[in-house]
Amino acid sequence: MVLLGSTGSIGLNTLEICRRFHLPVEGLVAGNNLELLQEQIDEFQPELVAIADPDRIHEIRHPRIYAGEEGILRLLEESASPRVVNALVGYAGLAPTLKALELGRTLALANKESLVIAGAFLDRSRIFPIDSEHFGLWYLLNGRPFRRLVITASGGAFRDRTPEETRRAAYAEALHHPNWSMGDKITIDSASMVNKLFELLEARWLFGTEAVDAVIERRSIVHALVEFSDGSTTAHLADVDMKLPIAYALECPITEPVLEPVNLLGIGPIVFEEIDTERYPLWQLKEELLAHPRLGVVLNAANEAAMEGFRKGHYDFGTMADRILDAWQHFRDREPKSLGEVMKMDKEVREYVFANEE
Repeated sequence: MVLLGSTGSIGLNTLEICRRFHLPVEGLVAGNNLELLQEQIDEFQPELVAIADPDRIHEIRHPRIYAGEEGILRLLEESASPRVVNALVGYAGLAPTLKALELGRTLALANKESLVIAGAFLDRSRIFPIDSEHFGLWYLLNGRPFRRLVITASGGAFRDRTPEETRRAAYAEALHHPNWSMGDKITIDSASMVNKLFELLEARWLFGTEAVDAVIERRSIVHALVEFSDGSTTAHLADVDMKLPIAYALECPITEPVLEPVNLLGIGPIVFEEIDTERYPLWQLKEELLAHPRLGVVLNAANEAAMEGFRKGHYDFGTMADRILDAWQHFRDREPKSLGEVMKMDKEVREYVFANEE
């Protein structure tokens, strides 16, 4: 297999599965953690390597190393592995997703932005999601008719603050996730509930339905629920560990537990809460986003651009959300009809958000 994003949390868990099931790794792609990447190269001996920054190629000891977006795409073209794991973060993951599918590869996808931005134009039959929520839905469905799909949210860093306190919060405050440690972007997205909007849109594309919703479950023990047509509801419970969906995505021969079973007597009460728009103002976009899923490019571009201003301290958490909502209103009547229009809109939305900072 080829692994894009080998030094992030999904990448590290993927390589742990490779160790456990003795899976060969043909290619590794990483961003800036080159010291860790070198350790991975020494252990897994990939034939191909790519990094983000061309100016740092000299820091890696490997005979076939490429750099930048063009380097990642070249690595994919020169590889022979039938399976690609895309764990890159943000818009940067889209071009490799398109290339992998163009080459006929099976795509184990952790880069949710690919589906959010361009789900209408991807061959979703060759995509297996590496995401606890969508894996949980897949695990539960088994082809049975359903009425509604439900995924869960932790509530993020500000779930216990008042809306007024949340609006005034600075970037560093939004990075304190109550349940686990993740990368900066996904942690901010969790606090704003953008991450859950992304996941609803992913579910809409993957399972072909607008009947998807989300609730808050603070313990992060229940990952997904399916309301079946017969009136029953089934839940998927598991510890917070991405190795299980990764193992299934890589079609490992699972004959023994990948995770320890949930201790039912030790987890305590499980409570579900509504996601309210006063605390999470971006949640008001849910219904329109699901009805017009091609507008995912607007939400993603506005979110990445506004988050950059938030990171730089140009404004507070509430203003970041305001910038995203403003961009949505400005572009909501323009649904892209091709990949070319998707990429054009992505650029226009970012320029609009950045221009409004001046």
